[in-house]
Amino acid sequence: MERLKGMLKFSCGFIAVVLVVTMLSGKSAVASEGSDGDYVVGDGDSLMISVWGEKELSGTVTVRPDGKITLPAIGDVVASGFTPTKLSEYLSEKLAKVVNKPIVTVTVNTITNNKIYVFGGGVPSGVAVLPSRTTLLQFLIRYGNFRGIDLGNAYLLRNGKKMDVDFHSLLVKGDVAKDIPLKPEDMIYIPDNEAYKIYVMGAVANPKYVFYRDGLRILDAIIETGGFTKFAKENDVLIVRKEGTSTTEISAKVKDLMKEGDMTQNVHLKPGDFVIVKESIF
Repeated sequence: MERLKGMLKFSCGFIAVVLVVTMLSGKSAVASEGSDGDYVVGDGDSLMISVWGEKELSGTVTVRPDGKITLPAIGDVVASGFTPTKLSEYLSEKLAKVVNKPIVTVTVNTITNNKIYVFGGGVPSGVAVLPSRTTLLQFLIRYGNFRGIDLGNAYLLRNGKKMDVDFHSLLVKGDVAKDIPLKPEDMIYIPDNEAYKIYVMGAVANPKYVFYRDGLRILDAIIETGGFTKFAKENDVLIVRKEGTSTTEISAKVKDLMKEGDMTQNVHLKPGDFVIVKESIF
């Protein structure tokens, strides 16, 4: 029961967080684009260089793999590793040799070096390239399905160190004060939660575990694992349920359920259940 309450609380909390982020997304995007923060320019980024009063020196450039950009009058200069503000100051110093008191503004048009790594059994592992500055909460909501994840053991690695991030408060309680901006090369670990797995084995097409969800029944689990094989004893399905130190076995006649509509056989499943479909010898 406590597990079910926790899962319902997660669902409600997650929906609330999605609504909050959706309402604030426009405002957040404007703030990210208009503020310098501590974003560091990297290879592949597209930059708009504006030199006040000097149109021929202004334009859009792309940071090359060697970290440099090319500007009229001063040639190649290093851009990678600077924040936009620091790069503006650096370019002003360079241009001062050919322009009297230059005023330079650097705007990041497109971010391509902003790679985030995601791993762990709770989500598909991979590399995500963020097109603009993104917070952890924004990324998690966009990333996908979080059914069956273990928020208590999720963490964010930055430069090899765990950041102080409470994933549970962020996603379940909707505490946006816990949200933080992501940085290039951040690594997000999200494990799955063994307690929410239901194992389906025996004479089914694709024996595997499925994640519990509210209202999941035995027929749902069998369908998710590809249905019965031709050797399955469809009226001899066993549910093994462990609760504390005790183990309970529940029999289900799924054939009667499908052929005769006997809904009493469509047993509600619980997190941690084992569903065993027995196989006929003949």
